[in-house]
Amino acid sequence: MEAFLVSTGVVALAEIGDKTQLLALVLAAKFRRPIPIILGILVATVVNHAVAGAAGAWISALVGPTAMRWILGLSFIAMAAWTLVPDKYDDDEKQDAAPRFGVFVTTLIAFFLLEMGDKTQIATVALAAKYSSLVAVVAGTTLGMMLANVPAVLLGEVAAKKLPMHIVHRIAAAIFLVLGVSVLLGFGSLG
Repeated sequence: MEAFLVSTGVVALAEIGDKTQLLALVLAAKFRRPIPIILGILVATVVNHAVAGAAGAWISALVGPTAMRWILGLSFIAMAAWTLVPDKYDDDEKQDAAPRFGVFVTTLIAFFLLEMGDKTQIATVALAAKYSSLVAVVAGTTLGMMLANVPAVLLGEVAAKKLPMHIVHRIAAAIFLVLGVSVLLGFGSLG
């Protein structure tokens, strides 16, 4: 249960103001079809985070517990620093043409590709390496993504502008920092 709850909370906070959340806002404003956008986000996230989680589990099986502790601790601390750097959506990336493959497939492809190497994907790798329950981590990170992105799709840009982004980013960074320090100090299990 800890793996699920930590994964959900960390990713939900890290995702606020992230480039994929900005993409959700753009897609919602452009297509005005929330259901296929939400379903596209869900499918893209499950696939992306399942692959990331499997990579994390594989990495933890390859290295010893001492090396894994250092890798994870330093990774979480690096994630804390990275979380403090907000993402920006480049206006040149917007496309004005109608989606070639429909709203669902356009969202699925865009989210999957944009999530590659993103903070939340890297966090999923680290969380899967820390916790032995791959299903709980992937379910938690997916729920975290949905908690951050569904309101962005449903409420649009107005709601996102009212959130104090600097505070949200600091809270997420603090959680990553606490995770990193606790792993380095040997608190909690690596499995």
